[in-house]
Formats: sequence, C-alpha cells, structure tokens
Amino acid sequence: MSAAGGVALGVLGGAIRISTPFLFVSLGECLTVGIALMLFGVGLAFFLGKPLIGPTAPHLPAVSAGWWSSSAQLRSALQINALFVLGLLTTAAVRFLLRRTRWGLVIRTVGESADASRAMGYDVARVRLFATMAGGFLAGVGGSFLSLYYPGSWNEGLSSGQGLMAVALVIFARWDPVRCLLASLLFGGASALGPALQSVGVTSGYYLFNAAPYALTLAIIIATSSRDRALHGQPAELRVAR
Repeated sequence: MSAAGGVALGVLGGAIRISTPFLFVSLGECLTVGIALMLFGVGLAFFLGKPLIGPTAPHLPAVSAGWWSSSAQLRSALQINALFVLGLLTTAAVRFLLRRTRWGLVIRTVGESADASRAMGYDVARVRLFATMAGGFLAGVGGSFLSLYYPGSWNEGLSSGQGLMAVALVIFARWDPVRCLLASLLFGGASALGPALQSVGVTSGYYLFNAAPYALTLAIIIATSSRDRALHGQPAELRVAR
C-alpha cells in the first residue's frame, strides 16, 4: 500500500472519529448513533481494507516480566505489552482528572445534571463534545492492540465484537476508571482461557472455551439489568437513566 493511500485512510478514519461526538451531541441518541456508526465503520473497513489483509504490521514493544526465569515458555507468557503499562498509567491519570481537578468536576457535573451545569455557566454541548472525542481517542488506542500486537495483522472482523464487550465492561464497572481496569483484566482472562488451554494440550471443547468472554458479557448485561441491582454509579444524564 502506498504512503499516500495510508495517509488518505488515516484522514478518512480521523474524519469519522471527529464526526462521532458531533452526532452524539446534536442528535442526543447515543445508542442509536453508536450502532449506526459501528455498522458503517465495519462496512467501510471491509470495503477499503482488502489490500491490508495479510501483511504484518510492525509490532508494539513488549516488556519482559519473566527475566528471572530460565523457562522459555514462562518468559514468553510474561511478555507484557506496552499498551498494558500505558493503560495502568492512563487509569491513574483519568481517576485523578475526574476526582481531583476542576475539569473533572465540570465533566461529572455535566454528566449528572445538564440544567445545573448550564446554570453554572458551562457549555454542556462543548463539554460533551470534548469528552466524547477523548473517549474515542482512548478507544482507538485500545483497538490498535489487535492490529499491532495480537494477532498483529489486519483482517475482516478483527475485533470479533470486542467493542461491544467494552461497552458491557463500562456498565459492569459502573463508570469508574479503577473498576474498569479490574473488569478489563477479568474480560482479558476470559478471552485468554481458550488459547491457554490449547497451549497445554486441552483441545476438547476449545470453541466452548473461546465463547467464555461472550457468555460473560451476556451474563453481565442480564445481571446489571435487574431492578434489584440498580447501577448507582450511572450518570443521571444518560438516556437510559431517564
């Protein structure tokens, strides 16, 4: 693929990403717009991504946490991707931002009461716009793990629904950054269950173990939809909370 083509695709992807918060803020229907953009993005990726199927991109660096072991298998298993370390730092930074800074107070106020935010003189649409753009940027960084580390190449259906798992993860973690980190470790463990068992020779029921993260997502959605388990951490301004 030429450099010009890569730049063009990058500009197109950036345009779609930037347009997302505008649609969210102007239309107000986050769920509907999100589903529409997800289907549009999947179809666009299928259409434009044919030349990218097969080639392997340069992999992101990994940090070796098994340097102390003489076992090659253990050292390989303890290779920690740089994005995981970045995720730990980002979690601490986002929690500090939301709990200890004026910006975080404004974001939380807008999420809880748009009317109160307007009375205080804040531009609700602008706050939501920049918050959605920041969330989209972090989602893109997380998605780059798939094409730049595991499996390390692009193909159709690469995410395999993991974006929807991320939505369920946020609901399960009740919109708290630290809980999101812990929940992501739970989802990551469920996703790694099938490959881990296959690596030690357990092949019976392989596809069943691979379905573990999807079954976990479904269970979490059912559990958190119960009236007896109200989502106390849910921002009041969410459409589903009204």
